[in-house]
Amino acid sequence: MSNPDLKSQILNSKSNYAIIVAGGSGSRMLSVVPKQFLSLNGIPVLMHTMFAFYQSQSQPQLILVLPADFHDYWNQLCKTHNFTVPHQLVNGGETRFHSVKNGLKLVPDNQQALIAVHDAVRPLTNREIIDESYQSAAKHGNAIAAVKSRDSVRQLKGGISTHLNRDEIYLVQTPQTFQSAQLKKAYQQPYHAKFTDDASVVEEMGVKINLINGSYQNIKITFPEDIAIAELLLKNK
Repeated sequence: MSNPDLKSQILNSKSNYAIIVAGGSGSRMLSVVPKQFLSLNGIPVLMHTMFAFYQSQSQPQLILVLPADFHDYWNQLCKTHNFTVPHQLVNGGETRFHSVKNGLKLVPDNQQALIAVHDAVRPLTNREIIDESYQSAAKHGNAIAAVKSRDSVRQLKGGISTHLNRDEIYLVQTPQTFQSAQLKKAYQQPYHAKFTDDASVVEEMGVKINLINGSYQNIKITFPEDIAIAELLLKNK
């Protein structure tokens, strides 16, 4: 963004929001504890994630979407770890779509607002990506963090395997950041199973999706080995 004053306004705006979606279970982690609560270098994964946004220049107001059954558990974790990052807590929904929709209810109608949606289990997102997502969304309407595929890619359809050009393939991450009016309008649509992330919901309205550079270190904690990888990456920071 070329205008330094406008950039400063965006990075310090009280109209920045971040919806942290923490609806995952521990099934693929082979854990009875949902993965967002697993310990990463001594504190829950979720706290690392929220610290990243809290410590960014964008300083968004944080909205944590969490299944109702885990609200008391989360509050106890906050006491145990003396976690005082300000945030609002809201119930999760049946799907990710419904969870984000619940979070959006806490964002006041404001044409100037920017809303980032982020996976609770992406604790290594760096502050530069977060700040860039708000700046780019302010300028272009939305900003989706993504990285190019490092591997060869094939598509399997109808039993036939077809090569795809990996230079044209991007792996989508979060944060995914939008101008408030754009995101709120998109979430007025009926739910559809093809909505796998916020970009797909917004794209359904015919809106162009804009990519920004993510990071290969911005991993999603999904399997047991991911915790070990995340701990190693944190030590090397």
